[in-house]
Amino acid sequence: MTSVHQFVPALLPRDATGDHTLALRDTLRAAGWESDIYVEAVHDELSAEASYFERYPERARPGDVLLYQVSTASPVADFLAGRPETLVLDYHNITPPSFYEGWEDHTADKVALARSQVAELAPLAALGIADSSFNAAELTRLGCRSTTVVPLLVEMDAGQAVVDQAELARLGADHGSSTVLLFVGRLSPNKAQHHLVEALWLYRRWHDPDAVLHLVGPAVTRSYVDAVFAFADALGLAGAVRHGEDLTDGELAAWYADADVFVCLSDHEGFCIPLLEAMRSGLPIVAFAAGAVPETLGEAGILLDSKRPGVVASAVERVRRDAGLVDGLAAAGHRRLESFSLARTRARFIEVLTGLVESRSPGP
Repeated sequence: MTSVHQFVPALLPRDATGDHTLALRDTLRAAGWESDIYVEAVHDELSAEASYFERYPERARPGDVLLYQVSTASPVADFLAGRPETLVLDYHNITPPSFYEGWEDHTADKVALARSQVAELAPLAALGIADSSFNAAELTRLGCRSTTVVPLLVEMDAGQAVVDQAELARLGADHGSSTVLLFVGRLSPNKAQHHLVEALWLYRRWHDPDAVLHLVGPAVTRSYVDAVFAFADALGLAGAVRHGEDLTDGELAAWYADADVFVCLSDHEGFCIPLLEAMRSGLPIVAFAAGAVPETLGEAGILLDSKRPGVVASAVERVRRDAGLVDGLAAAGHRRLESFSLARTRARFIEVLTGLVESRSPGP
């Protein structure tokens, strides 16, 4: 029986990489393969789903394939570099350290280490799997001999999320009929929330003086988070920029349902799941064309080649005033989601891994 075991630095609930890892484990087992998860760390909620990576050698068997979910620095990388089994990298992108320099030196050092670990593992890997062509190109530059693109295993069927109606009512009571701009993603320099604040300032000046900006996501880089809200205060936007964190699935769905436009001005995205979440919610999208954003978004939103506040504000107002455009973008979003359907992505993973195993099996 074929065995494909996954290794991941940390297995966490309500985490894109963690959800992907669990879904892939279940996909492999459903296909009749043996598959377990090995970790450096695991959240208490998921402790029954994984073993510590140091336990693997006592369970290793000839023919095993070891698949590493690459997302951060970890001793797991060094461990895998010394193993004889066939290695596969599943690359979710690592933010370049330059984005953290001047904000959090320890984070810059950590991501620099992570990228150096990928550079060490890439030439050893029989295959690199990336969730976007953008990430695949980076794996190739790092020395991976063979790469392919398979999107993340995420459940994005239209209408799946159940909106928390109490949260939706609370949000509506807070801002009334004001225009709501939304961005979902960790508060971190590469996500460029400060540019969203600039766009809000000009949008309020030109179009809706009561418009608000909702930022949803963990406050990862505290110095940057403080700077973003200090910047908002300096522009006279105190109270107009609101932060949601640690939301349940229903609460998150409510923040999407409450918004008028999803605006993404990130400088670096390896895939960007929130774009899919916005599509699922039928929310019009305005996005800066950086990293993997264009290939993830497709024709399901308005792509910008500039983040100048006037350009962003005008694009937001365009979707606010053109109901036909909004309907067209919503329809395009639902079609785009079909490309990332769980059934299609599961089948693609099995196809890719089957091809790898068969290519490395001895002939008759």
